[in-house]
Amino acid sequence: MTERGPADDARTVQLRDRLAAVRQRIDGAAAAAGRPGDPPQLIVVTKFHPAEDVRRLSALGITDVGENRDQEAADKAAQLTDLDVRWHFIGQLQSNKAKSVVRYAHAVHSVDRLQLAAALAKAMATERGRTGRAPLECFIQVSLDEALQRDAVGHRGGALPADVPGLAEMLAGSADLRLAGVMAVAPLRAEPAAAFERLAAVSARLTALHPEATGISAGMSQDLEAAIRSGATHLRIGSDILGPRPALR
Repeated sequence: MTERGPADDARTVQLRDRLAAVRQRIDGAAAAAGRPGDPPQLIVVTKFHPAEDVRRLSALGITDVGENRDQEAADKAAQLTDLDVRWHFIGQLQSNKAKSVVRYAHAVHSVDRLQLAAALAKAMATERGRTGRAPLECFIQVSLDEALQRDAVGHRGGALPADVPGLAEMLAGSADLRLAGVMAVAPLRAEPAAAFERLAAVSARLTALHPEATGISAGMSQDLEAAIRSGATHLRIGSDILGPRPALR
């Protein structure tokens, strides 16, 4: 009797079905938005889920995965060096974690202050000298919540729109970083469509100054359709593909 491999276990079948359903939603939303041949890049957010799920997703054709905690991401990346996947750091990032993140991340989606941009530039200069890796893609996280201040309870992170040009200049001025575009999370208790329209306006102002920074990282499981309508180029989808957070053992 042959042993069942990871390609045909029950979890892989579950992930394949969930992934197909999400791709169908993406294709439908892209067609409805008038961009049927231009779907966004899917980043599967694997936080809290085991490294073996990333291996299964890779076997199913996923090339980009997202994590929001450095220690968890670094551990998974170290376990999965044989896979052809790109790691996206999507969570709030402390400047003192920059050295660790640049060792595995293809992109950071949460650059929201000058101090962090400077730390990433410094860490990348060392890492590129050591390994010759490609520049780090950097998305400026923008706060779309007009009512909350940076330190308010419930604030989901991000630079104020007025601060985006200064951040962009610093990122674009580093040889070791690549200004990729903007990122945002729709505010709690807000209409996602209106929030993502504000992000699209920020993106338009950014690309007027930096034409190459066309990326818009927006849209999660609950609001991907609204994000696609507003021009999202990258989606960050977790629970609709991986299911609920595993119970602690």
